[in-house]
Amino acid sequence: MPDTPEQLVEISRIDLDCTGPAKAIITDVKHLASYNWIEASTPTIAVPGSPARWSAPQGTQRVKKDSGLVYIAQNAARHPDSPLEPLFRSLFIEHPLFNMNSIDVITDRNNIRKLLSFIKPTLNKNGLDAFTIQVDMAAQTAIFCRDETATFEVIGPGEFRGFGHEFEKAYTINQVRDSTGHHRIVSYQLGGLRFLVRHETDGFVEDWKSVEEKDESTGDNLANILQCLSLSPESDTTDETSVQSNLTIKREGRVVPRESTLEIKTRVVHKPLELSEVAPQLWISQTPKLARAYHQRGIFSTPKIEDITAELKDWEQAHQDVIRKLVALINCILRVTRSWGGSSTIRYDFLKDKLVIKKVERKKMLPDDLYSRWTKAIPVDVEQKVSENRSAPTRKGTDTLQRTAKSG
Repeated sequence: MPDTPEQLVEISRIDLDCTGPAKAIITDVKHLASYNWIEASTPTIAVPGSPARWSAPQGTQRVKKDSGLVYIAQNAARHPDSPLEPLFRSLFIEHPLFNMNSIDVITDRNNIRKLLSFIKPTLNKNGLDAFTIQVDMAAQTAIFCRDETATFEVIGPGEFRGFGHEFEKAYTINQVRDSTGHHRIVSYQLGGLRFLVRHETDGFVEDWKSVEEKDESTGDNLANILQCLSLSPESDTTDETSVQSNLTIKREGRVVPRESTLEIKTRVVHKPLELSEVAPQLWISQTPKLARAYHQRGIFSTPKIEDITAELKDWEQAHQDVIRKLVALINCILRVTRSWGGSSTIRYDFLKDKLVIKKVERKKMLPDDLYSRWTKAIPVDVEQKVSENRSAPTRKGTDTLQRTAKSG
């Protein structure tokens, strides 16, 4: 691994040889939080929200082609001041006592996919394109933020980009009113590092009893959390711990277990989708269900839902060399950025075919009150309220926590 100069580090693939752990497998996977983006005039999320429910029509179905607005990075498109803020707000609503110092890396799934593609470009069917990832340090935790040149696109009437988005509308049912996308946060251990990963989920399959069991307990859990934050479920109340945010948070939805979550892929019938094409994506988020939907000129037959848990483990075992290098690369990013004591930018230089880590000075990624979660202990009265309110009654419906001041 290269030494760390003052301002710049370049990494080639050969630098990652023989520097990773002896074994790198994902363990201790936990679903932590979730939310939906809501169509509104100001940035608004629903916590815990819900994925859309899989509801396939019988027989063949004609689906119109995708058109109009399509998000590339919805978190940045809807909340450009702090695309990562919804991750933390939903996490602290569902887990008020969460210890941020237990996490080494916080990231979107997309960033890990890009790093994997740098290590082994053939993992991406479209090859390796230039990319940028922003990194911030909070204590010893590295926060990775996507940096996209465009956060959305508009597909014109004369363009063809496939059927994926319209297929989801036809084969799933939204569970949260005015939802435009469901995002989930999971944590796991990999190669000696603790990750917290956010990703978008296409849907869920309601055929496990655990779904209903989770639903029964969700209301009590959220009521307890709202009370421990000195919030009344019956009224709209300002959250005193987040006065620096302009993000509106609604209490709506239910917790859907990870085991029920689903990725949906569409493909023309004469070009079968190989699992190897989607395995890296679903391995990073530990998404266990897959629907491969095939069409002929927009006419789809009903796809089967596959449980690919075993296949993802097989992929993980078969790609240990790549995953070990991924861990080595992330450790290098952590070491370099920590040594600089602040922020860095990771950029793939297409001409050099190298990853470049550069020291930068920039505005903080998060509102100040969120950074305090690494340095301040949870107040004793909050811990007491969590304990005292475990038997709080459940109230159905939605409640809104309006963040009234602007982001820092």
